[in-house]
Amino acid sequence: MKSSIIRQKFLDFFASKEHKIVPSAPIVNKDDPTLMFINAGMNPFKDYFLGNKAIVDKRIVDTQKCLRVSGKHNDLEEVGVDGYHHTLFEMLGNWSFGDYFKKEAIAWGWELLTKEYGIDPDKLYITYFEGDEADKLEADGEAVEYWKEWVSEDRIIPCDKKDNFWEMGETGPCGPCSEIHVDLRSDEDRAKVDGKILVNQDHPEVIEIWNLVFIQYNRKADQSLQELPAKHIDTGMGFERITMALQGKNSSYDTDIFTPLIAFLEKEVGIKYTGSESNEDMAFRVIVDHIRAVSFAIADGQLPSNNGAGYVIRRILRRAVRYYYSFLGVKKALLYRLMEVLADQMKSVFPELEAQKSMVGKVIKSEEESFLNTLGSGIEKLNDLLEHEKESKRIKGKSAFELYDTFGFPFDLTTLIARENGFSVDEVGFKAALQEQKKRSRADAVKQVGDWMVLSDETDNEFVGYDHLSIDDALVLKYRTVKVKKKNQYQIVLNKTPFYANSGGQHGDSGLLSFGEEKISVIDTQKENDLIIHIVKKLPQEIGATVKAEVNRKKRDATSKNHTAAHLMHAALHDILGEHALQKGQDLDEKKLRFDFAHFAQVTKEELAKIEATVNQKIRENIALEENRYMPIEEAKASGATMLFGEKYGEHVRMITYDSDFSKELCGGTHVPSTGEIGLFKIVAESSVAAGVRRIEAVTADAAESYVNKEIAELNAVRGLFKNPKNIAQAVEKVQEENKSLKKQLEKLFALQAKIATTELEAATETINGVSFISGKVAVDSADAIKSIAFKYRSSGKSFFFVVGAALQGKANLTIALSDDLVEKGMNAGKLIRE
Repeated sequence: MKSSIIRQKFLDFFASKEHKIVPSAPIVNKDDPTLMFINAGMNPFKDYFLGNKAIVDKRIVDTQKCLRVSGKHNDLEEVGVDGYHHTLFEMLGNWSFGDYFKKEAIAWGWELLTKEYGIDPDKLYITYFEGDEADKLEADGEAVEYWKEWVSEDRIIPCDKKDNFWEMGETGPCGPCSEIHVDLRSDEDRAKVDGKILVNQDHPEVIEIWNLVFIQYNRKADQSLQELPAKHIDTGMGFERITMALQGKNSSYDTDIFTPLIAFLEKEVGIKYTGSESNEDMAFRVIVDHIRAVSFAIADGQLPSNNGAGYVIRRILRRAVRYYYSFLGVKKALLYRLMEVLADQMKSVFPELEAQKSMVGKVIKSEEESFLNTLGSGIEKLNDLLEHEKESKRIKGKSAFELYDTFGFPFDLTTLIARENGFSVDEVGFKAALQEQKKRSRADAVKQVGDWMVLSDETDNEFVGYDHLSIDDALVLKYRTVKVKKKNQYQIVLNKTPFYANSGGQHGDSGLLSFGEEKISVIDTQKENDLIIHIVKKLPQEIGATVKAEVNRKKRDATSKNHTAAHLMHAALHDILGEHALQKGQDLDEKKLRFDFAHFAQVTKEELAKIEATVNQKIRENIALEENRYMPIEEAKASGATMLFGEKYGEHVRMITYDSDFSKELCGGTHVPSTGEIGLFKIVAESSVAAGVRRIEAVTADAAESYVNKEIAELNAVRGLFKNPKNIAQAVEKVQEENKSLKKQLEKLFALQAKIATTELEAATETINGVSFISGKVAVDSADAIKSIAFKYRSSGKSFFFVVGAALQGKANLTIALSDDLVEKGMNAGKLIRE
C-alpha cells in the first residue's frame, strides 16, 4: 500500500465517522509563547481542550506536520541511529472535543487497523495507564474494559506514567492513554519470543504506531491535576511508522516516504545505501530526515538565524551538512538540490514547499555554503589544537567549547576527529562550559508562569477593537502572575476587549483598564493561541468589578498607518518586482515598518524609487478601506486575495481591500479607514535578511515627515560647509578627488620616510647569537610605514628580532616583529609587546 493511499484511507475512514477533514497548521508556532514549533497533533487545538475557545466542529481528522527538536519532546540526537526516529513527521489524528470518548476511540482504532489496513490482530498489543500514586490516579480500568471487547486480556499490558500518561509540557492538557504497538518480526522470531515482553523495550521491530490519548485533566503550575470541563479524544498515529508496518519494512527509511530521497542521494554521492549501522548509512538517514525539517520550517516562515526557533533550524541544517561532509565525502552544497525532490514528492499534500521552491532552495544553499566555510576554519583550528596537545593527547573541554561557540563547530565532530587522531576530549569540561553559558544567558530571562485564577466559566474572549477603542462594560474572566527577570507581571483576560494582541507582525496595543476609580496601565497585549492577554504591572484591588478598557489611540493610529502602508507596499512589490515578492515576515508598531519579502537580488535604487512613488500615489488617491470580516475561505481564494505561506486560515477569513485592482489581502490587523490618513511613506533602508529574502524598512506619517526634515537639515548643513554651491554633489566629488590626490602624495612621503628609517636601522643592526637585532626610534608619521619595514625583514627569510619605536601624532608606538624560527623556539611577539 503506497504511503499516499495510507494517508488518504485514514482521513476517509474518519470522515465516514462524521469527522471534518482539516488542513495541517503551519509547523512554526506563532501565537503560543510556550512552543517554538508544533510538536504534537494536538497543539493547534489546545484552546479547545482548555475551554478558552468555543468548539464549532466536535469531530475533526487531520494530518499535522510536527517537529520534535527542542524542549521536552526532542528526538534530534536519535535520528539516524535507528530506523524510526525523525525530527519532522506527520501525525495522523482524530479528535473529539467533548463528544465521543474512550469507547468509540478504541472501537474505531481497532476497526481501522484490522479491517481497513488489514493488520493481523495477532501482531497488535495494547498498553494502558497503570495508575500513579504521586498523582493520586488509579489504573485506567475503563479503557481496559473497552479493549477487552476486541482484544484478549493477555495482550493488554499495564504501563507506568512515563509511557502511558500523555502530557504536552510542564503544564497544560493531559490524560491517560492507550498505545497500540505492532510486532513486525518474522513469524519464526515471533514464535521464539512473545512480543508482549518486547513492548516498550526499545525493540526496533516491536514499535508503537498509534497513541489514543484521553484528555481529561489540566496539569497546573503546582503540578496538581484539575479535571477539565469536558473530556476529549486526541489520537496520534505516526504516519511514517504505520507506513513502515503496512509496507512490511523494518525501517521507515525503507518506505516510499524516504526512498525517492535516498535514491537521489545515492546517485549524487556514488554510495549505495544498505540500511546498516555504518557511519555512511547513518549519514543517509540523517540527511533525508533533516532536509524535511529544514525545508518545511523555512516554507512555513522560519528562516535560519542565531537565536530562538531560527537557531534550532540552523542547527538541524548544520547537523546534516556535518554528516555529508564527514561520512560521505561531500564538500559542496547538497541539501538544496535534495529539497527539490522533496517538494515534488509532497506537492499534493503540502503544496507550500513546491510553491516556494526557489526561495527555500536559495536559503538552504546559502546556509550550507556558509557552514562549509566554517567547517574548514574549524578543522584548521582543531588541527592547531591537536598539534598543541600532542603530548597529552587530550583536548580540554574549554577548547572544545570555544570551537563550538566561535565556529559553530559541533562537539560530536570535534570528538570524531580527535578520536581518529588518537585523542580524547574532556566532555565533562565541555558540558560545564556550555552550562555556564546557558546559565548566563538564562539569568535575566527566567520566566515563571503561575496558574490562571478563574473568575468566570465564560469562554468568550471577543475582540471588538476594529470598531471601538474604548468600552466600559468588560469583565475579567481570569488572571495569573508571571515572574519576569525576578519581577512580577500580571496577565488579565477580559470577556471582550478593544486591545489588539501582538499578532501577524503587528505589535500589541497599550492603554488603560479602569476598575472604578482605579486605573491600571496595560503595557502590552499578547496572544496565546486565541487568548487575548493584557500585560499589567499590578492587579486592581477589585478585580471582579466592571472594567472600562481604553486603547492608547495615538499609538494605535500610528501603528494602523504603518500596517496599511505595508499592504500598499506589498502590492507595489508585486507590480514592480513580480508576483514572487511575497511577504516573509513583518515587524511594525507606531514607530517603524519592517517588511521582509522573497526576492533574489538587491532591489535597485530605481526600483525602490518606483515602489515609494507607487505607495505615495495610492496614499494621495485616498482609497477607502473595504473590509469583509467573515468571508468564506474559498470565496477569498477565488477573488485573488493575497494569502501568506505559514499562516493558519480558518474556514472564514477577514479580507482587507484598498482598490480591488491593487491591494487585496487576508489580514487580522488594524488599518486606516482611507489611505490618505497615512500622509507620507518613505523608505529608509533595503537589505538582505537571508538568501532569497530581502528587507525594506520604512516610516510613515509624522515619523516620515521627521525623517525627511532631518535629512534636509543635514543636507543644508553640508551645503553650508561648502559655501552653498549650486551643485552640492559636484562640490563633494571635487573634494573627494583632491583627497585622493593628497593621499597619493602622503603615500610617497611615507615610503620615503620608511626608506630613510630602514637605512638608519640597518646601520644600527647588531648580530647576537646569529640573530639580527634591529632596534631604534624612527622618524615616521604612519604605523603602516613601520609595518612595511617589518614585513620587508620577514620576507628576507633571515633570522631577526625587530623592536622599533616611533612618536605618531603625539602617541607612543612600539612594534615587535619576529622571524619564524624564533616563533618556533617559543617566542611570542604578542606576549613580549604586552610586557
